[in-house]
Amino acid sequence: MNFAGFKVVDADSHLTPVADLWTSRAPAKYKDRILHVENVDGVPHWVNDGEVLYPERGGGVIDRDGKKYPFHESMTLWGTDQVCEGAYNTDKRLEVLNESGIHHQVLFPNSVGLGGQDLGTGKDPILKRLCVEIYNDAAVELQTSSKLRFLPMPIMPAWDVDLCVAEAERMEKAGMRGVNMTSDPQDLGGPDLASPKWDPFWEACESLNMPVHFHIGASITAMNFFGQYFWPSQDVYVKPAIGGSMLFIGNARVLINTVYAGIFDRFPKLRMVSVESGIGWIPFMNETMDYELWENAPAQFKALKRKPSEYFKEHWHATYWFERGGGANLQGIVDAVGEDNILFSTDYPHPTCLYPSPLASAEENMKTLRESSKRKILGENAAKLYRL
Repeated sequence: MNFAGFKVVDADSHLTPVADLWTSRAPAKYKDRILHVENVDGVPHWVNDGEVLYPERGGGVIDRDGKKYPFHESMTLWGTDQVCEGAYNTDKRLEVLNESGIHHQVLFPNSVGLGGQDLGTGKDPILKRLCVEIYNDAAVELQTSSKLRFLPMPIMPAWDVDLCVAEAERMEKAGMRGVNMTSDPQDLGGPDLASPKWDPFWEACESLNMPVHFHIGASITAMNFFGQYFWPSQDVYVKPAIGGSMLFIGNARVLINTVYAGIFDRFPKLRMVSVESGIGWIPFMNETMDYELWENAPAQFKALKRKPSEYFKEHWHATYWFERGGGANLQGIVDAVGEDNILFSTDYPHPTCLYPSPLASAEENMKTLRESSKRKILGENAAKLYRL
């Protein structure tokens, strides 16, 4: 896979925000209230407008010496003093990219929810909007200063449709290449995504050519599921393995809801991305969408302009990183999903990330694929989607 002049794009990674991101940028009258880190019983915690949220964590499973650890030992205990510097330091992250042979990397958050949902839980609407705008302004600066090496996905103020439209427009004008959306804005006081009230937002994203990203676990609802999938008596090391496995296919819920809601009939050029979900579940879900809707809601089936299974290839991308196809043919799975619809992911520095040699891992995992499929997955599809 040593293609001459080929640029690999990692479409799913995570960056932990520095502790003073918001306090260093907020207007003076909000500095004491805006999202910040303070000690609570001797432990650094994120605090927002007087509400203690959760401990400040490093957001990675790789330590300062480059050694990987299980979720239970790293994600739940480590701060930024223990995790690899690439988890939060963008200069160090750039070194990781260069060492790994990756040219562009799409960034999603740590600490504020994978879909940015935790920024919308406060009570003060001005403070909530300020938190989102500060995060996004920093993202714009990072994308610009890195000359598109980093592609952070801006967070949306999902409690308000009009604010989302305005922020999507502001981010597109700033040169950003998509938006990061929670899958359950009703958790934050907004309408659920099946509601036609979101049509102005879909229209904006379609017209602005801003793909809408849904990371797994990108809502309060989804993360509540994460803590309930396992049986309580399971070992503490096994619990995140169960929760993580179920989160991978949790975006099947997002896919089926968007299709059945008729969003793509109203907005035929709208693109969405299922982030960190893998691809193996997609062919089955496409089949079951046809079967279930015809069986249970035939009138709604006939109301759609196409069969439910036909919408994925026109409107969705999904990220791939560790799958080998099991006993099946990986090429067959790729063809069923659509080789034009798959993006490459390392998930750095989270659990299951392809580390320390992501491209060597990809070469082993993808060895049965056609060269054209490899090229599209590793970079060509992302280059097209993100206008690189």
